[in-house]
Amino acid sequence: MITDLPSPIAAYVAANARLDAQGMLAAFAPDAVVLDDGGRHQGHDDLEAWIRTATIDNRAVFTPDTWREEDGRVVVAGLTAGTFRGSPIRFTLRFTLEDGAIAALEIA
Repeated sequence: MITDLPSPIAAYVAANARLDAQGMLAAFAPDAVVLDDGGRHQGHDDLEAWIRTATIDNRAVFTPDTWREEDGRVVVAGLTAGTFRGSPIRFTLRFTLEDGAIAALEIA
């Protein structure tokens, strides 16, 4: 796993590795938006439900292996493994950071 990620992303990844929903949520700004699997999730209540459904229930842990900055976003790629069908799957996460928090996340 890479160790030099920007701090809000590193906190999100570390909490994900522990399957810590509250720790993952804490990395997001209060009005953050996540685009994942055709869905749009916004605000902490919605994000908490998304984290529980998409991550905790599937024991899905993302292990980044590369990252770069592109068009004002931080693009992180790696494998996600868990109890879901097709595991592991390679994902690319595109983070927008503002004021020390994740303001937006797009998962592809």
